Amino acid sequence: MFLDRVAGDLAWAYAELARTREQNARITDALRRRRSGQVASPHELAGR
Repeated sequence: MFLDRVAGDLAWAYAELARTREQNARITDALRRRRSGQVASPHELAGR
């Protein structure tokens, strides 16, 4: 019973870790696109 709980906790922790890594990858990708100029700057959006 104890080992079942530990296994469940580990499964949950690994799933959370995977979700966090996916989110970090999306954020990193967005930052790279922003830095490379693929995303319009606020001045460009304002028509300046």
